[in-house]
Amino acid sequence: MLEFLELYLPIVIYVLLIILLIIGIILGMRIISAMDKIDAVLDNVQRKVNSLNGLFSVIDFTTDKISAFSDKVVDVISGFISKIGRRKNSKYVEEEDEFYE
Repeated sequence: MLEFLELYLPIVIYVLLIILLIIGIILGMRIISAMDKIDAVLDNVQRKVNSLNGLFSVIDFTTDKISAFSDKVVDVISGFISKIGRRKNSKYVEEEDEFYE
């Protein structure tokens, strides 16, 4: 029995290692093929995203202008309200001064 193992065990191990090596090569080739397909998809997505950069820049420019316009409108309205408030407060202070005199 020991002679059988000494003679045939290395042969069985070598055959299994050869099979494992072949399976590894096949899996490696399939992984490389899948990576090529993924790379092509990513390139396609990158081209599509780059084509939308112009649209995004237009949207960004428009929102900046709308924001600047709304800031000016708010400043004008708040200035108007503060002027009205100062007029009422100055009249109220004058009336109080007359009341205490």
